[in-house]
Amino acid sequence: MKCPSRKSWFCSLTAILLASLSLAVSAEGGRAFIPMGTADSVAVMDLQSHRLTSTISGTVNTHGSALTPDARYLIVGSLTAHDNQAPPVRPEGVTEDEHASHHGGQSGEEPAQSGTGRIYVVDTSTYEIDGVFDVPGPVHHVRVTPDGRYAVSTHPMGGGISVVDLHSRKVIKVIATGPSPNYVAIAGDGQTLFVSNTGNGTISEVDTRNWFVRRNVLVGGGPEHMALAPDGDHLYINDATSGEALELRLSEDVVTARYDIGAAPHGLGLSADGQTLFATSQGDERLVRIGLDSNSRKSVPLIPAPYHLAVSPVDGRILVTSRAEAKLWILEPVSLAIIDEVSLDGIGHQISIDKQ
Repeated sequence: MKCPSRKSWFCSLTAILLASLSLAVSAEGGRAFIPMGTADSVAVMDLQSHRLTSTISGTVNTHGSALTPDARYLIVGSLTAHDNQAPPVRPEGVTEDEHASHHGGQSGEEPAQSGTGRIYVVDTSTYEIDGVFDVPGPVHHVRVTPDGRYAVSTHPMGGGISVVDLHSRKVIKVIATGPSPNYVAIAGDGQTLFVSNTGNGTISEVDTRNWFVRRNVLVGGGPEHMALAPDGDHLYINDATSGEALELRLSEDVVTARYDIGAAPHGLGLSADGQTLFATSQGDERLVRIGLDSNSRKSVPLIPAPYHLAVSPVDGRILVTSRAEAKLWILEPVSLAIIDEVSLDGIGHQISIDKQ
């Protein structure tokens, strides 16, 4: 933009306003980070245009992912053993998740060193790997505490979770929870987290100030993905055994409701107000929406094999990956209409969304 010298102040102001507007639009759009599993990368998607804008390389079989609260770092975990000890051979036709679940540890045992797992810390401004940490066994899913200090990962072949202090860059704790720990949900105050143990049908409640298991709640079946309601008292859990989503009231340790999802439920998420539950059924190839306040149910076909699910905090849209094809669907949350389909470079796993 050419400007006469006498109007340089105006041009400078205009440039600043345009730059601010550009940043605002970019922030409004947000980003989704999608681990690509055995494609050994993480895709970065612009939430406004639905375009893949970058690829994070240098990771191996990344499955779980989580952002720090300021979105400065992305934490991703590898579901591959990285030492010289060969992991158990996965039979043909058995998925990675099923294989990991089958080889889980036993309840009450110290998590086994079933190969060395890896946690990658990625700088989201450069998409470069800022650190790599060895953890006790392949990593399934990951969460970061609300204060941004700790990264917690589940180790299905080891029977527990590990805790990485992102300030000191050290593994500070390994905690036994139960056989085949799968998913982690964290309370808003960061003082409590919950771990689903698929192998024995329990939910472990972990104190994050002292890092110990306060209690184990028996819910039965095969609990996997979870979502904690904003009230902090209702935990929603998909049960891969019964094909349902369970509502666990934490203050009473009681399952207060069961919602039919369909065969092989997997992805699970809540709307921002906690009034709507979304879940995928891989076996029935459907996305299901449950109105928790009205007990309403709506489902639509999503073919093939809808898998991981995330609810966008930017616009409430639903992001779902396919377990059978390298793609991701974006759906409108009320009608469940497909807004877009995005081709990926691999099978998408635990999605993390930057709303900033």
